[in-house]
Amino acid sequence: MIDSRLQYLLEVPLSVEAILDRRTMTIKELLALEQGAVIKLNRSAGENIDIVIGDVGAAFGEVVIIEETMGVRITDLISEQ
Repeated sequence: MIDSRLQYLLEVPLSVEAILDRRTMTIKELLALEQGAVIKLNRSAGENIDIVIGDVGAAFGEVVIIEETMGVRITDLISEQ
């Protein structure tokens, strides 16, 4: 149970990001991009993605389809060591 003095914190919005992958590209590569171009990523299809909350890694998950939108199923939580 959360201390009643901290109850207001439960309503503070936080930015949650589901990061598929990151890639470094040169300016030349960026300028060559056009509609329909594909950017190759390093992760394998089906590999977990990173879930970041407020710039801190919080979990890993897998991309799922919910009706006509995408979502992320949490597969592992990152515990503080």
